[in-house]
Amino acid sequence: MGDNSYAFAVARIRVREKKLLSDSDIARMAAMKDEAEVLSFLGERGWGDAESAKSAEDMLSAEEEKTWALMKELKIDPAIFEVLEYPKLFHNLKAAIKEVLTDGAHEKIFYEIEGFGREEMMRIIRDKDYRALPEFMRDTAAKAYDVMVNTRDGQRCDTIVDRGCLEAMLEKSRRMKNEMMKSYVTSQVVVSDIKIAVRSAKTGKSYAFLKEALAECDAISAEGLAQAASRGEDALFTYLQESGFSEAADAIRQSPSAFDRWCDDRLIETIRPQRMNSVSVSPVVAFYLARENEIRMARIILTAKANGFGEETIRERVRKMYV
Repeated sequence: MGDNSYAFAVARIRVREKKLLSDSDIARMAAMKDEAEVLSFLGERGWGDAESAKSAEDMLSAEEEKTWALMKELKIDPAIFEVLEYPKLFHNLKAAIKEVLTDGAHEKIFYEIEGFGREEMMRIIRDKDYRALPEFMRDTAAKAYDVMVNTRDGQRCDTIVDRGCLEAMLEKSRRMKNEMMKSYVTSQVVVSDIKIAVRSAKTGKSYAFLKEALAECDAISAEGLAQAASRGEDALFTYLQESGFSEAADAIRQSPSAFDRWCDDRLIETIRPQRMNSVSVSPVVAFYLARENEIRMARIILTAKANGFGEETIRERVRKMYV
């Protein structure tokens, strides 16, 4: 479908954007007294259905299904969204390696993915049938498995798989024609690399660890991050400021929650310009990502209310919205 052919789809999305939760809506929800009041508020805005109105998870699942149904209705090519599913695929890989090589079952930590759910992924790992995996996962799976077998170092296994995921996402995005998705994936890699560097600087991880953990991308140098973080937090702050990420350095100095907020808000800022775009598929994909974000924020608030957390604590955990 050519860019001009998306005009109808974008027009439909513009109507739907008006119903997205705003920053003020999120603030109102954070101030509500309990989970029931939040559910009632969301229900009044059309969330869920008659069967899911009283269950937070059922309501959120219903909203996820509605979003995907809309993408199908608008005839958006599912291939556009494939790269967004890579983190779930690689998560299942990590989970399968650990369950196969350690004691105990962990059924609830797997995502339901057709062809690569718990049972399928565990069979692949047990049999070392890496050819049954998508090509972009095979080398990572073999390397992570060997490391886990030989060292029993779960953290290093995670590091290898996480980097493999980021590199696969970058490679996939480079082959995509959609510039917004390229920018979004690049932002995800930048945020992930900076998070790794920050944790490593705080815990005194070595340069060798950082070199294995960080994924190289055009927006920030993995080598520069590794060198800076291995020298400590002050060196990392200086490097981030000199590399155009002074806001990240400021957020790190402020608090862990402020830094986490900067990471998430950067991703939203990547897609916000699509509100002014009217002829390509990008506004539709941006809407899909915005819906994922608002459902995640609703889940955070509902979970916090169910567990008795106060308004101030919730405000620290919520993020910028798309509208």
